[in-house]
Amino acid sequence: MHLSQAVGRITPSMTIGMDDRARTLRRQGVDVISFAAGEPDFDTPAAVKQAAIEAIQEGFTKYTSPAGIIELRQAVAARLRRDYGTAYEPDEIVVTAGGKPALFFALQAICDPGDEVLVPVPAWVSYIEQIRMAGARPVLVPTEAAEAWQPLRDRVARCVTPRTRAIILNSPHNPTGTVYTRETLAGLVELAERHDFYLVSDEIYERMVYDGARHLSVPGVWPEARDRIVLLNSMSKTYAMTGWRLGYAAAARPVADALIALQGHLAGNPNSIAQKAGLYALTHQVDLAEMVTEYDRRRRYIVARLNDIPGVTCAPPVGAFYAFPDVRGALARPGGPSTSLALAEYLLDQAHVAAVPGEAFEAPGFLRLSYATSMEKIEQGLDRIAQALVPLATPA
Repeated sequence: MHLSQAVGRITPSMTIGMDDRARTLRRQGVDVISFAAGEPDFDTPAAVKQAAIEAIQEGFTKYTSPAGIIELRQAVAARLRRDYGTAYEPDEIVVTAGGKPALFFALQAICDPGDEVLVPVPAWVSYIEQIRMAGARPVLVPTEAAEAWQPLRDRVARCVTPRTRAIILNSPHNPTGTVYTRETLAGLVELAERHDFYLVSDEIYERMVYDGARHLSVPGVWPEARDRIVLLNSMSKTYAMTGWRLGYAAAARPVADALIALQGHLAGNPNSIAQKAGLYALTHQVDLAEMVTEYDRRRRYIVARLNDIPGVTCAPPVGAFYAFPDVRGALARPGGPSTSLALAEYLLDQAHVAAVPGEAFEAPGFLRLSYATSMEKIEQGLDRIAQALVPLATPA
């Protein structure tokens, strides 16, 4: 059976794959603890759910504008202005059927075949694949754990060519948990201005910051560069609305119009009921402090436990909800797993714990563990990991 070359070039998401394997094992009766999925374990706030119920009862179940209802676009623009000082008009906001379509439409809108998009690595799994879907070429820019995974200006500059169309920024960062500093972002904005390329700023984890770290929204801090910035966000992580599929992009009017045209043909419009729920979340005081405080408690625990395991080191993440331990010390014993991919398979098979290998993020030698799960499961999962890894640790 013939399948297109484009489909053949797609690598399935390893994060989703690992979580699916965990689900399959659970259906078979295996007690699996999963650190794989980047999904809050908190429920969507009750008042947000009630807004959706009322929308259904009122019959708000028809098509909307491809850009989303005007009230929601106004609320997004007002919220960005209030929190970050950005200056987007409602017609520069495009509500999408999840965060991934916002990225997909943005890349389709700004990239031609043969263009290059810079991707600091480690990087979320879908960036590289979506760049390829747009016909562009991902150019991987290495970052280092010793430099807090910051995409330093000089290192990025060496990867810029006349074909560079954009750089993807992600802060707070998945998978490393770093938060880009003002100095880092200023250097990247300056490069984009000098070489005339876009900054695609994925700020989906904006509210999850710890230890005094501060999230800087790029168009708010550098308004002079707003016309070359495409801001991406979603309701999924902040409001525990992953299944609602509601994201948005903010961009200069020509880019926003292109996104609207793409969504009009591909999705038609974002889910009408989810839009009403999102509108409530943005226009009412939904308390997020308890959720972030709990993430912080789990973060401290998981980092301390990982650093107690021989062969594992883990710097404290200051954003998002992932730990990204270096497990190379556990890959050195003859006869044991020799890669983080093999180690992840070993942990799933032997300890019944699902973690995502660094290979998924272009970072072999590391694992990603989501702490967006209950403390009880974190404790049990780390007990299993510690027991499974002790025999693999490098001898003292």
